[in-house]
Amino acid sequence: MSRDRLLAFAQLLRIPNVFTAFADIALGACAAAAVLPPMPAAFWLGYVVLALASGCLYLAGMVWNDVFDLAEDKKARAFRPLPSGRVRVGTAVAIGLSLLAAGLGLAFAAGLPGRVEWNHEPLAYAIGIAVCVLVYDGGLKRTPLGPLAMASCRFLNVLFGLSLIPEAALDTEYRVHLAGVVGVYIVGVTWFARTEEGASRKRDLALAACVIALSLLFALVLRAKLYAATGPSKPLAALGTLAFPYLLVLFGFLIGRPAARAIGDPTSQRVQRAVKRFVLGLVALDAVLATMFVGLPGLVVLLLLPPAIVVGKWVYST
Repeated sequence: MSRDRLLAFAQLLRIPNVFTAFADIALGACAAAAVLPPMPAAFWLGYVVLALASGCLYLAGMVWNDVFDLAEDKKARAFRPLPSGRVRVGTAVAIGLSLLAAGLGLAFAAGLPGRVEWNHEPLAYAIGIAVCVLVYDGGLKRTPLGPLAMASCRFLNVLFGLSLIPEAALDTEYRVHLAGVVGVYIVGVTWFARTEEGASRKRDLALAACVIALSLLFALVLRAKLYAATGPSKPLAALGTLAFPYLLVLFGFLIGRPAARAIGDPTSQRVQRAVKRFVLGLVALDAVLATMFVGLPGLVVLLLLPPAIVVGKWVYST
């Protein structure tokens, strides 16, 4: 396969972004390491399978986005793989279907390792993600509900990463709150990015940035709840690191600078630069959230950033 052909498929899949899906699963693995006793290797193999499943579902979403947007892209974004003819529509559909099937199959398999009985939760969440992806790409993204639909995909992906943890080890309340932090963040990011290729209004960008800031506040509330938790059913009081609030502030500063520039001068170039920082910033957000459970070692999730940044130099991510 030629380099140009390979680049076309990489652009169709938006390869740099898949590392953000892996980061959600890594966050789940960190939570599992914190609340579970030492587990056999087969259990952690389940997380590898879970990460592959999440990646397949995410990449499927990227492909279906371009398939559904073909008519619009022919007018406004003719350089993309499908309207430019570098990738055939039939090929893209086949890839999209194959990735969805692979994601669901891997999710089924993820419920098998390290258990006496099959765990149905990974498959259930994978089906939910697939449905949300198709509904969002199929047209909901063009409605006011678009940011919520996209956030639902991420919300479910975080729960997907927590699905191997028994309910007795991590209460539903904490699972939903953790997934909600990422979900609210994505509401803000999607809102910020809605007009990234055209004229953006300062007011809309500012409101979207406020939603992103709200997600960070939501994370602080979760940390306070975990710190206050006591009793045998909530063995979370001693977890995490006192550096968490400072790490969260640092993260806010890193994503806030390009956001402020875009709000001050909402050109498409500045808005797209901010959106790219937000998207790749998901890896950093997951890493910071992981420190709530395993302390500073949770920052190992940041190792997913370098490959995303390197690949992002030659493959667009928005």
